Amino acid sequence: MKIKEIYQLAIEKGIEKDFRSKEEIESMLLRVSKKYEALSDEKKELFDKERLTNPFSDTRILYGDPEKEVKKVMIGIDIDGEELLLAKQLQDIDLVISHHPRGVALAGLDDVMQLQIDVLHMYGVPVNIAEKLLKKRIGEVTRGLSPANHNRAVDMARALDIPFMCVHTPADNFAARFVEEKLEKENPYSVKDVINSLLTVYEYRQAEKMGVGPKIFVGGGENRVGKIVITEFTGGTEGSPEIYQKLADVGAGTIIGMHISEKHKEKAEKACVNVVVAGHMSSDSIGVNLLFKEIEKKGVKIFPCGGLIRK
Repeated sequence: MKIKEIYQLAIEKGIEKDFRSKEEIESMLLRVSKKYEALSDEKKELFDKERLTNPFSDTRILYGDPEKEVKKVMIGIDIDGEELLLAKQLQDIDLVISHHPRGVALAGLDDVMQLQIDVLHMYGVPVNIAEKLLKKRIGEVTRGLSPANHNRAVDMARALDIPFMCVHTPADNFAARFVEEKLEKENPYSVKDVINSLLTVYEYRQAEKMGVGPKIFVGGGENRVGKIVITEFTGGTEGSPEIYQKLADVGAGTIIGMHISEKHKEKAEKACVNVVVAGHMSSDSIGVNLLFKEIEKKGVKIFPCGGLIRK
């Protein structure tokens, strides 16, 4: 496969697993296109034109010739200088893929958080409330990302002449859908049943052996599950801490996430919802493994590193 084909496949499969419909995504891209057309020629020159066809601002080819043929790819949850040096040392790596965004994709992480508005609305939170809460949080993330050294790993890839890509939300969409479908099928009664269900998954079992398996962060194991909500899996990074009360108001009983901050935990406790943290690296690994099965089918070999849990 060529680099551009792997990139396009990630986008297409990410759209298929997105919580938004294909029509909603196409409508979003159309709005971006109209904004672009309204810009002056000077501003068009500065515009990230990938946004016209790719709805995931945290997924980009960061360095390398898109036409390059790929036989073996190194994939990690996090890729930095150490992993890139390893790729150079191995000599047979044609492309390195980071799950967590780097470069321009890291700078665009706040934009993909718009997805969370649609997810909250899907679960019953009025869109105006979801939008207000998320816009405040998106502003915080934007300001937090501003001083970051976005291009450090990209500069390293360029210096070593190693093609480099990141694929974030498409893989997270796979993980979110996988967990959602598994729990819907098994219909757990108690919160501890949720944990037991997750522990039947290879990546979560491996994480448990490392001491970072699925855990109950809010609530008790004997608590009834109620309505399960998957809101902390995709859409960039952690959303607003105020979402827990709004989700409780529309019937949420247990929220499944990858991770949770202390501030978010406190708000969840006040809202009387259960929170199960499935695990960050393990959940990311599920999404990456499911997504990149597609390139393996086409003969591309995968070398895992950087926290990727893989059989």
